Formats: sequence, C-alpha cells, structure tokens
Amino acid sequence: MSTPEYLTGKKDAIHQFIDKYDVFLFDCDGVLWSGDHLFPGSVPTLEMLRKKNKRVVFVTNNSTKSREDYRKKLESMGIPATVEEVFGSSYSASIYISRILPKTHPEVKKRNKVFVVGEAGIETELASEGISYLGGTDPAYRREVTPDDYKLLAAGDPSVLDPDVGVVLVGLDFHFNYLKLCYAYHYIQRGALFLATNLDSTLPSAGALFPGAGSISAPLVKMLGSQEPMAFGKPNQAMMDAIEGKFQFERSKACMVGDRTNTDIRFGLEGKLGGTLGVLTGVATKEEFLEGDVRPHYYVDKLGDLLEGE
Repeated sequence: MSTPEYLTGKKDAIHQFIDKYDVFLFDCDGVLWSGDHLFPGSVPTLEMLRKKNKRVVFVTNNSTKSREDYRKKLESMGIPATVEEVFGSSYSASIYISRILPKTHPEVKKRNKVFVVGEAGIETELASEGISYLGGTDPAYRREVTPDDYKLLAAGDPSVLDPDVGVVLVGLDFHFNYLKLCYAYHYIQRGALFLATNLDSTLPSAGALFPGAGSISAPLVKMLGSQEPMAFGKPNQAMMDAIEGKFQFERSKACMVGDRTNTDIRFGLEGKLGGTLGVLTGVATKEEFLEGDVRPHYYVDKLGDLLEGE
C-alpha cells in the first residue's frame, strides 16, 4: 500500500494536483467547517477551484438537513451553491425508496409508508419524492413509553403500528428515545425493510466528537441479531452512481476530499476515482492517513493549504 503524498507547503505539487482533476467532491463537516465554525481558507479555496472551471459537488452524510438546508448553510458562510450541487444521504435514501425499491421489492408498492427515526432533513427529502412517512419530528413520538404502549406494540395493534409501513429509515436523531426504538423494532419484526441514511459512528462538532447516525441505528442492529441496515451515505456506491449519473464526469478526473478514512476516502477509492485528498481538520489523524488500512492518495493539514499552489 502506497504512502499518501503530503501536499502542504509544496507549491508545485499542489499545482499539479489541482490541474489533474476536473471534479472535486467535498465532504462538509470536518472539511469546510466544524459545527458552525468555518475553517479559514475554505471559501477562497472553493472560489479558486471554480475560477479554474473545476466542478464542485458537496457530498454529505448529515441526514438532519435537506439539500436546500445545506445550500442555505453554504451560502450563509459565503459559499455560493445550488441545490443540484448538494448530495446528501437523506436525498440518496429517498431516491432509492421511491425509484428503486418498488422494482426490487414489489411489496413496498402496497406498504409504501416510511417510519422515520431522524430529523426534518429526512422528512423534506421523502416529501420531495412523494413518499408518505410517520415518526420523525412528530411530537407524538417524543415521550416516555407507557404500559399501554408495550401491550399495543406487542399485539401489533393497527391503532399504533400502521400496516402500510414497509420501510424503517434511520438517520441522525437529536430526539432519539426508547419509544422510537420500540416502534422501529416492531415494524422491522413485522416485515419492514431496515434502511439507514448513513452509518457514521460519530459526528464532529465544536472540535469534538458526538454520536452519529450509526450510533442511532446500532441498538436496532443489536436487537435484530446483528442485522445491518442498507445504508445510502458514503461509502455506499449508490451515492457515487447517482452523482456520476447527474454530472456525467469521468471518474479518473475526479477527486474526493474528506476527513474520514472509513467513509470519505473509502468512498473515493471504492468508486475508482482518480484521487482522494484527506484533510486533518476532522476525524482522521495523520497516523491513520499514513498507516491505516484505508489511505488517501494525498493529504493536507487543512483545505486552505491548496491556496499555496497559486
């Protein structure tokens, strides 16, 4: 396994790196910002790439925001973007549920509702595809479990378990609780498909790590005897196929930029992209980039270091 090339401080190497690719896929959290803190150099780096006629695509596993939410966040930080340039895990999951799942699992045509464990970003993207859902941000599911809940769920009572639910979709949920876990489990036990927007174990914010979407689905995996959900965020290649189909680019001329080896870098490597660039402003450490099982082609201390190639 080759050693990644360190680009920071190497003007000629950075210049050659940028010239090599036509498309740059960017993770957001841990690369452009952390929480609400924009990393210095992020905006001018993106501006520099656009001036060089490079295509920029924002690829995020954060399911709590819709594509429009992300566009607004990008613009609030001084980064011009269109909805079409944003690919999120909620969007990928919604596309799959509406357009692919009915072909591979015909039963979903009849049981076509989705029980959501997650935030408004998932709901918005499901609605954009005309998919009915329940759970999610509904206050009715943000309460303690009662003795009646146990009885009705155990009996599969249709007054609490909607018989039209054919999919359970789990993402990052800031209001995750025991009641939602109970509902999700019993829907799956009654034949609903177990899907996840993404499986990130952690979420970087404010310079620290917090539970990610993978930590929300983990209790269900444990309850179901290690049954893993089908996931749609990085590194799942369904998202890569969707991005390629949308923008019609040559993979050898594209580069994935990210801070995680197990999602971002793996996404680019398994997608057979021409390059992968790791940044040290998020989850991965220098040691992981240099010695881990999944290594980027290049790495920098921070994204803004690419400006040194000017």
